[in-house]
Amino acid sequence: MVSRQDMGSWLDGAPREGSQYPGERWGRPERGPGSIARFPARLVALVLDWLLALVIAGLFLSRWNGSGLMNLAVFFVLSVLMVGFFGRTIGHWVMGLQVQTMDGRPAGFGKAFVRTLLLCLVIPPLVPDEDQRGLHDRAVDTVLVRVR
Repeated sequence: MVSRQDMGSWLDGAPREGSQYPGERWGRPERGPGSIARFPARLVALVLDWLLALVIAGLFLSRWNGSGLMNLAVFFVLSVLMVGFFGRTIGHWVMGLQVQTMDGRPAGFGKAFVRTLLLCLVIPPLVPDEDQRGLHDRAVDTVLVRVR
């Protein structure tokens, strides 16, 4: 008979194929600059970016007051421009993070556009792999890393 120990548990997290920490299989360090950004830092950066989008939408787009889609549109444009130009949003900058390609370069506009579009769909970031990359990062072959 098959037992629970044979099947594992969702509490154990995603199965790791020989790696001890996220990013190890790509040669990324466990901690510090170049390491994979962890969930708490990602969440704080996302909340900061969303709050900034709310403020901008409220200040400059008051004639469309109350539109949640307008807030989402401001978030989308702000994220694409910031990640496209600098590889990071304001929230990423505050938390010391950067969106990079797998070879360590900033993402650029094409990847930033697709990544942010998927991020705005909400579900892709909630489906991480063993290296804590959501579907939005895997789709464009990027990773969110610590830079300080």
